[in-house]
Amino acid sequence: MAFTYFFRDSHTLELTVRLMAPEVMGRSRIRVWDAGCAMGPEPYTLAILCAEHLGRFAFKNLSIQATDIDESNHFGEVIARGDYAAEEVDRMPRELFQKYFRPGETPGFYCISEEIKSRVFFQRHNLLELTPVGNNFSLVLCKNVLLHFQPQERVEVIRMFHQSLAPGGFFATEQTQKLPAEMAPYFEQAAGDAQIFRKVQGAS
Repeated sequence: MAFTYFFRDSHTLELTVRLMAPEVMGRSRIRVWDAGCAMGPEPYTLAILCAEHLGRFAFKNLSIQATDIDESNHFGEVIARGDYAAEEVDRMPRELFQKYFRPGETPGFYCISEEIKSRVFFQRHNLLELTPVGNNFSLVLCKNVLLHFQPQERVEVIRMFHQSLAPGGFFATEQTQKLPAEMAPYFEQAAGDAQIFRKVQGAS
């Protein structure tokens, strides 16, 4: 489903950023992979939360790789433009909306700030090809995608995520998606009230 909105499942996203923040302070590169980003509200929400919690110096070192299979072939254009309709931004906190958005060129649309836009990079990618878009990620976020896969496909995709994470990196998914039993030895639960996991050191 392509349509989403800013700050959807904000509890999981904010908790993930709060857990990640102390682990990445001082790093010259902070890499995040948002797999299944749709039209961009989720990775941009993540970038806004990072701007709020990482601090100015660390935020400049952040790179969010936003990927999707994008059968419509225009997600990249929408994300690069950063221009969103009012109904996609009207559920986010007002103070953050006022801080990071300005009126767009089209009436009823709002454009995200260059500060946030500069941290998000779109790439077309099919998760089922099981080829990661990089490595040493501090966080892999994959929400509202895994539920569309067969059980064994989920295992294989999560194994790929594990391999692409830096030591101690985090993996976060939707609240209804439990970690497959096959992958339990590879992660430890990082939060009691969200599906956020941390890569187990030495697991491979």
